[in-house]
Amino acid sequence: MPKEIIILGGSYAGLSTAHYLLKHILPSLPTSDCQIVLVSPSEEVFCRPACPRALISDDMFPQDKLFVSIPASFSQYPEDRFRFVQGTAVSLDHVKRTVDITIHPSNPNLNPEMLVVTYEALVIATGASTPSPLLGFTPNNTHTDPATVLRQNWSSFRTQLHTYTAKSIIIAGGGPAGVEVAGELGEHLNGPPSWVSWLRPAQRSPKVPITLLTAGDRILPALRPTIAKTAEGYLARVGVSVVKNARVVSVTQVQGGNTTDKDGTAEGGQSVAVVLEDGRVLSGDIYIPCTGTRPNTAFIRDELLTGDGRVDTNPQTLRVEKGGVVRVYAIGDASNYARPAVHNILSAVPVLCANMKLDLLKVSGGAEQEADGRVFKEDISETQLVPIGRSKGVGAAMGYRLPSWLIWAIKGRDYWLWTTGGLWSGKKWDRP
Repeated sequence: MPKEIIILGGSYAGLSTAHYLLKHILPSLPTSDCQIVLVSPSEEVFCRPACPRALISDDMFPQDKLFVSIPASFSQYPEDRFRFVQGTAVSLDHVKRTVDITIHPSNPNLNPEMLVVTYEALVIATGASTPSPLLGFTPNNTHTDPATVLRQNWSSFRTQLHTYTAKSIIIAGGGPAGVEVAGELGEHLNGPPSWVSWLRPAQRSPKVPITLLTAGDRILPALRPTIAKTAEGYLARVGVSVVKNARVVSVTQVQGGNTTDKDGTAEGGQSVAVVLEDGRVLSGDIYIPCTGTRPNTAFIRDELLTGDGRVDTNPQTLRVEKGGVVRVYAIGDASNYARPAVHNILSAVPVLCANMKLDLLKVSGGAEQEADGRVFKEDISETQLVPIGRSKGVGAAMGYRLPSWLIWAIKGRDYWLWTTGGLWSGKKWDRP
């Protein structure tokens, strides 16, 4: 039986780590008895940053590039080196070194099977879930492929948006996700900014008013205030009003005078009431929460987690070191090694894989016990790109403010879709 290196998670962090290990680490080990086992609840990987635009219509992106088959992406490797398991980790025993995995049946009406895997090394790359079912894969109890669920959620949203002619929209969250969703919907529903709008502080009578709520005193807190102010101006020109110091405490769906708890969009012909911390109540036809993410770490014991639910990880080596854990690593949004950002994931992959190689060699006697390995250094510079509609954007890279046209060229034209082909296929990692 091969020694199994388990990777939990099938997105940027998990797929990149799997490709790198298969290309550069496994071939360099003295024995060839290791197999990569990639576990993901979906058979597909998709470009999650594209959600703010993709949720509007399938015509926004080529669907065969937006969603890509994971098994097809790894068909280039020998079967004895790679195995894909469509399932969800439900329990981790870091003492016995086992992971319990619920296998997703092809028929969601069937009872799922349980697989218990003993690992030689484990990579936790399970990512995080968004509060809105429109902005990424979300866990579900039906064992339906999350990609299918996401498409269904988009379809329901589009019906609400167009069939029932939504007259007002409320979006909570002043970070990149909230700003991008507001900008895309504003331009789609109210039209792109006209030359007249540049002479006015805001679009005076938008077809569909959109309200963006932020709990802080400005939007985009990771960027300097002047950039945030520019973003607010771009939003105003597509009918988006920013309300600051507005923390949401509850959301209810209004049904003929009655209200029910609600977290998401209202159903056709109904509306939502959004209650703020200061007592104000706002009403709208659609409510979209974009207020951060929740790490997908429910299967991990609390002793290995930080207070916010992320895996407590050595930020330099990507190793999980608490509780006597051995050869367990964490990367991506489920880990606390760095702030969530794709560029931090990509720069951490070679470090994690090099340190895993060292650890595997040590256990087999092929490396000196005192060997150090590689060190990861987080990019803490002002780096964030935020498209606003299909022609504008704000942001900075490595501390330098970037012009709007460059934000469009790098990210805004297709929300990174031009980069994901090389990532999903592994070509990005052809060179170590």
